[in-house]
Amino acid sequence: MVVDSHQHFWIYHPEHHEWISDDMSVIQTDFLPHDLEPILKANGVDGCIAVQTAQTEEETEFLLHLANQYDCIKGVVGWVNLCDENVGERLSKYAKNKYFKGVRWILQDEGDAFFYDANFRNGLAQLAKLNLTYDILVYHHQLSHVLELVREFPSNKFVLDHIGKPAIKEGELINWSNAMQKLGMFPNVCVKLSGMVTEADWANWTEKDIVPFIDVVFGVFGANKIMFGSDWPVCLLASNYQNVKLLVDNYLKQLSAKERAMVLGGTACDFYSIHS
Repeated sequence: MVVDSHQHFWIYHPEHHEWISDDMSVIQTDFLPHDLEPILKANGVDGCIAVQTAQTEEETEFLLHLANQYDCIKGVVGWVNLCDENVGERLSKYAKNKYFKGVRWILQDEGDAFFYDANFRNGLAQLAKLNLTYDILVYHHQLSHVLELVREFPSNKFVLDHIGKPAIKEGELINWSNAMQKLGMFPNVCVKLSGMVTEADWANWTEKDIVPFIDVVFGVFGANKIMFGSDWPVCLLASNYQNVKLLVDNYLKQLSAKERAMVLGGTACDFYSIHS
């Protein structure tokens, strides 16, 4: 099964999607499963993981509702307040839904101290008890805090979104690469080959700009810990679905059939417990 491990749905509203600034006008509209289904089919993708963009449980309910309606959605990474004293109860409720796979908290918007917050860390511990996953969304300069986090929680299933948002546009590899090498040593951490075109120069990126960063990811993690993700519709800021998938497909040509199958679906199915 070919699985897109990272994409989003929303009904656009300026107040609810304030992160979509005016220079992102191309995504200032609704994006729903009926928009994505023909795109998945045209690109040979069997299903997707719907990931939250709003930090509300209403967002989680919205995505689960869509998953019940559309076969293309194989799992949901929602939002639950991991800092709430009743977080275990909230997570247990959602864990009963077969589509609910895990949680994401948008750490890229948090200060350094939040990574060490006792309540947040208690929430992470509750995820592990229920075998729920955690998507890590950070900028490259926050990876040192991510290392401390994953070291503290060896029983959690972590995946790093968008290869840790390196400075692809500036071509700055070294510090990010050093952090990734350390992160790749943890057996409970996977990485999403996603969100790369939007870290590059939106209007002028080429494969040559991005391939050195993909080289690092494969050198550190290996195919069984890497999963393809489109980051649709955010990717539309810099490209289209076909070209994002082509970027990955072209790179995978040098790998074995087994490795390609892992990156294009096997890793995501294992990580998110998806059964065809």
